[in-house]
Amino acid sequence: MSDTLRRTRLDTAPKVERPRLYKVILVNDDYTPRQFVVTILKAEFRLSEDQAGRVMITAHQKGSCVVSVYPQDVAETKATRATEAGRAKGHPLTFTTEPEA
Repeated sequence: MSDTLRRTRLDTAPKVERPRLYKVILVNDDYTPRQFVVTILKAEFRLSEDQAGRVMITAHQKGSCVVSVYPQDVAETKATRATEAGRAKGHPLTFTTEPEA
C-alpha cells in the first residue's frame, strides 16, 4: 500500500467525540427522611450504604451534592426516576442534572 493511500485513509477516518457528560445532583430538602434518601441512592444509583450516607449528609450540610456523572440521557433518566420515587411516597425529594464543566 502506498504512503499516499495510507495517509488518505487515515485522514478520512471519522472522528468520534465522547458524549458530553452530565452531573446528577441531589438537592437537599428539610422534609424527606434521611433513610429514604439513602434507599433511593442505593436503588437508583447503585451506591453502597456508606456511599449513599455520605452523599445524603453532604447534600444536607451543603445544600446539594453530585451523586454521579453520566451521558445526558442516562443522567436525565436517573434523576427523573429518583425524583418520581420520592414523589410517589409524598416526599419533595429532588434530583437535577447539569452539564459537567
